[in-house]
Amino acid sequence: MNIPTITTILTSTTEATDLKTITFRYPGSVLPGQFFMIWIPGVDEIPMSVSEITKDVKGITFRKIGDATHALYHLSQGSKIGVRGPYGNGFKPTGKHLLFVGGGTGIAMLVPAVEQARKKKLQSTVIIGVKTKNELFFEDRLRRCGATVLVSTDDGSKGYKGFASDLAKDILNKENIDAVFTCGPEPMMKTLLSCCRTIPFQAALERYMKCSIGICGQCCVGNGLRVCLDGPIFDGSTLKKVEDFGVYKRDAAGRKILF
Repeated sequence: MNIPTITTILTSTTEATDLKTITFRYPGSVLPGQFFMIWIPGVDEIPMSVSEITKDVKGITFRKIGDATHALYHLSQGSKIGVRGPYGNGFKPTGKHLLFVGGGTGIAMLVPAVEQARKKKLQSTVIIGVKTKNELFFEDRLRRCGATVLVSTDDGSKGYKGFASDLAKDILNKENIDAVFTCGPEPMMKTLLSCCRTIPFQAALERYMKCSIGICGQCCVGNGLRVCLDGPIFDGSTLKKVEDFGVYKRDAAGRKILF
């Protein structure tokens, strides 16, 4: 499990500007919310959340933002990558009417959880929050699985004009939501947590990772919680005790970076 399995890229699909989904053959079970360590030969190894799950094929969706993702973005069908994992825990759907809130590329991690919930016949409302409509992706995929999809854009180019967290507040006030699941910018998720005083809450945290097996401590949050082992999915009661949640993260050198 801790040695990369060499596999072949099956498909490479552009979802939006600088955003791609690649799929690869990787048999085995994966829970929505778990992540892989993806090795780009000669470049680096980086954590990637799973955005597509079938019995034999898995997928990841990512934005081109650094050296590793830039190299991965330009790999084509038939190219080789290394995969190890899956790591971490997964989302735990609970209740009858679920609210999923994805900000930016965070929606990619949530989609398999939504699809799993719909297979269980759970009512699922999904909010996709992006800066502008050109950054939207997976909207049609979510509708196909039977979810109610709402879009928020910062500039008002589509759907609700404003932040996804503001739209979520409206939904929470109007409907009987049994649980909230979210992935995206931490300030957004922290705002959502403040709205879920009695509603079960699960959020996916992202931190710089090196080993992914709990040894290096690079991804620690709060009082020694390791995102790679104790997360990346944390419940609301845990996050309320994590002082850095929504405030800062650490870079590769351990320096605090404010959100």
